[in-house]
Amino acid sequence: MTSEGSAKASPRRPRWRDPHVWFGLAVTVLFGWLALRDVDLAEVQRSLARADWVVLLTLSIPAYVLLLWVRALRWRHLTDPIRPMPLGALFRAMAVGFMANNIFPLRMGEVVRSWVLARETHTSAAAVFGTIVLERVLDVVALILLVVLVLVLRGGGGDDGALERGVLLLLPVALLPLAGLVMLKAMPERVLALGRFVLRPAPRLAASAERLLIRFQEGLGALSGGTHLVWLAIHTASIWLLVSIIPIVAVFLALDLELGGPAEMVEAAWTTQAAVGVAVALPSAPGFFGLFHAACRFALVAFGIAPATAVAAGTLLHGVMWVTLTTAGLLVLRIRHTSLGEVDEAAESPSP
Repeated sequence: MTSEGSAKASPRRPRWRDPHVWFGLAVTVLFGWLALRDVDLAEVQRSLARADWVVLLTLSIPAYVLLLWVRALRWRHLTDPIRPMPLGALFRAMAVGFMANNIFPLRMGEVVRSWVLARETHTSAAAVFGTIVLERVLDVVALILLVVLVLVLRGGGGDDGALERGVLLLLPVALLPLAGLVMLKAMPERVLALGRFVLRPAPRLAASAERLLIRFQEGLGALSGGTHLVWLAIHTASIWLLVSIIPIVAVFLALDLELGGPAEMVEAAWTTQAAVGVAVALPSAPGFFGLFHAACRFALVAFGIAPATAVAAGTLLHGVMWVTLTTAGLLVLRIRHTSLGEVDEAAESPSP
């Protein structure tokens, strides 16, 4: 059946009618207000005007491309148990997924990149999506460890305890999916039996869910151990402790922020990365507007940076990130002769 026929058979509900979209928008507005509260916008503008764009772009753009590449390298170790995947295909799917998160609501990027990779490599989308869930769990665990590292370096989370609260919010997000994945890997028959029992009133749905769980389990082969786990740990540490902070350091240098020596600059970058990671874990509008800026303000103010300058830093960091990753995804779509409309349909697909 063609995509046109599918649309006629089951028309999609407009996204603006989804309450999750409106909730995410409300969160974005709230955090945007928190970011700009009691901030002199004229001072923000002056800080942006004096930024060194050569330093900013020269460091940031290659760093974001490298980030996509390292994430593709890590993803390859998750997909290898399904079948060997071309690194180029993983990189392209990663770029399109990040782009989708920037322009589509409800974090559709994960669904989109499973669709992109499955279509290009003729692989089960459910199995690919299983690797993405495992990847997200790894990232949340890494984020929690980064927050703990920041708390140790800072001697606590400050007077308001914002980072500690973020850890408490993220712990169940990390541990519950991880426990579910381990159970599905260690005792698949019991998980399948539980699924049959829960969905017993809907036998057709139970059969479909069982097929999806079996394919989903294929994406969990990297949990078996060996060199895969070693490389997963190396790539995850590289992503969160090194590659991701290069654009943050670039902003510090571009604005000539007074943070002390290199060690203090790295500490501030890790703190900013941790704060942004906690913030963007919340529901929001596409592109993480508002949350990103508020997180940068709260992190940098703790290092003695004026609120207006901190907001300017968050604006630069977010703007370069959004433009670079969105452009990379759009370039991939153009090279692969894929329209944004096809990606939109994939984002609405319930198959993964």
